[in-house]
Amino acid sequence: MKHFKIFRNRGLLLFAIFALSSFARLSSQELRCMVQVVAPGIQGTNRAVFETLQTSIMEFMNGQRWTEHVYQTSERIDCSILINITEMLGSDEFKGTIQIQSRRPVYNSSYISTLINYLDQNLHFRYVEFEPLVYNPNNIESNLVGILAYYAYIILGYDYDSFSPMGGTAYFREAENIVNISQNARESGWKSFESTRNRYWLVENLLNEHHTPLRNCYYQYHRRGMDRMADKPEEGRSNIVSALELLQKVHRQRPNSFAMVLFSNAKTEELINIFSGAQSMEKGRVAEILIEIDPANSDKYEKMRSDQGRF
Repeated sequence: MKHFKIFRNRGLLLFAIFALSSFARLSSQELRCMVQVVAPGIQGTNRAVFETLQTSIMEFMNGQRWTEHVYQTSERIDCSILINITEMLGSDEFKGTIQIQSRRPVYNSSYISTLINYLDQNLHFRYVEFEPLVYNPNNIESNLVGILAYYAYIILGYDYDSFSPMGGTAYFREAENIVNISQNARESGWKSFESTRNRYWLVENLLNEHHTPLRNCYYQYHRRGMDRMADKPEEGRSNIVSALELLQKVHRQRPNSFAMVLFSNAKTEELINIFSGAQSMEKGRVAEILIEIDPANSDKYEKMRSDQGRF
């Protein structure tokens, strides 16, 4: 009987250790990533493979430990991936697009601010149903894994930049490492000469000193601007104006850089909503900046001058 009690207690202890270690491992996971895989134009194939792929990607993004930091469930970064399969080149080879979105909560508010909203047209990968997705930072054998890991680090980098000045550098470096390893990949999206707006150029921009004001803008815009809007809206808006002025420095040195385009993709509608109801002088200053750095949306910014709205 004594031996049974010792064995039972030891078993309970081992179970407790396992449970605690599992909880620590789960609480360290950084992303809350929703994944959808669609293939509306693909006919006459086993469509279950797309459901399996969707589940595998969701488990990979949410189950991988991307940093050394411990996240509580409520602290995980809200993000999403939409994969649209447009071609099947064989039973295990696919082409399509991947849309990446990430969002950040605003302090003392239910409002969620978009950090990234990007459609990557260069999705080309092999996937065998039920084959696990495994990330090895020293040897990336799967282009799908490389792309997913790259965007996981990009998401982390943007999020950290929004909470502390240049806070995302370590994660942008991890993304850069994936780009470097992928230079010999046969799939497109990784090389400088293929395009001026691909995975290579995004991380190049983010780590280039010419774009330091852009990265500081993310901190100024979110931590000192958006996070103060609920309690001190005038101060919050003023700090956002200061953040936008940082972007002028980047635009004048590197007009239409990829990272600047992504800022506009994520922030155009939000900025219009924030400043439509601002004082005319402040609204005019913001419109002037935005028309300079984002001429593609100049009509929207001109309309903002006369519209009434509120944050």
